[in-house]
Amino acid sequence: MQRVSGAQQRDGEPEHTRGLEVMSDAVRYRSYLLELFEPHCGRSILEVGSGLGDLAEDLLGYERLVVTDVDPGCLRRLSTRFEGRPEVKVMPFDLREDDPSITRVDTVLAVNVLEHIVDDVAALRRMARVVTPGGTIVLFVPAFPSLYGPHDRAAGHVRRYVPRTLRAAVASAGLGVEVLHPVNFLGGLAWWVAVRIGGCSSPRSSLVGLYDRLVVPLVRLMERRWRPPFGQSILCVARVPDGSAAADSEDASGR
Repeated sequence: MQRVSGAQQRDGEPEHTRGLEVMSDAVRYRSYLLELFEPHCGRSILEVGSGLGDLAEDLLGYERLVVTDVDPGCLRRLSTRFEGRPEVKVMPFDLREDDPSITRVDTVLAVNVLEHIVDDVAALRRMARVVTPGGTIVLFVPAFPSLYGPHDRAAGHVRRYVPRTLRAAVASAGLGVEVLHPVNFLGGLAWWVAVRIGGCSSPRSSLVGLYDRLVVPLVRLMERRWRPPFGQSILCVARVPDGSAAADSEDASGR
């Protein structure tokens, strides 16, 4: 499907869809995300909340890719976009409900999804049920309540995480934490200025373009050498216990 830039937004489309379209042109940012995610992905991936499919389109060379959403409009557009890729399956998936029909994958990828769900621990358990034992869940969530602003409210964000609260949710879901740290330090500073001071309630095409061209290359260069204590987002890689670990846990508990 042809990408639609922020200047080509359709009248009457939902606000969240227009926001996704503004971000469609942020190609350097998506490349940065893939650099963070792909070292932790297996041969098959289920992406939760694929939206318009911009990130999924760049997930290449995998045996199986399942792209999902809960929005019917997004699902229609995903079906059109990926109709020429036989390894890709488009389907609905709602983290608020159990869905036994989904075939297990090596990795679940959830980018800016978990913050929308009130019971995040239950959502993490549902992700784990569709991952093969020993597989991974790669999470990318908005960070630090100090950055919460009008955009978060408009987008339906229940929370922003700090490393401690995300680690606690992952552990409560019975998952192991392999990677967990803030990312995008410069983006966090820019977000604080734009949202907390400027009152920006939605991504603007002009600002996204400047951020993608000027800030993202600096972020990638900095964070290859330095792990920041603060950032716009948190990256977490959680490991789903394998069968032997689960059995050992049950034996230890006497069940």
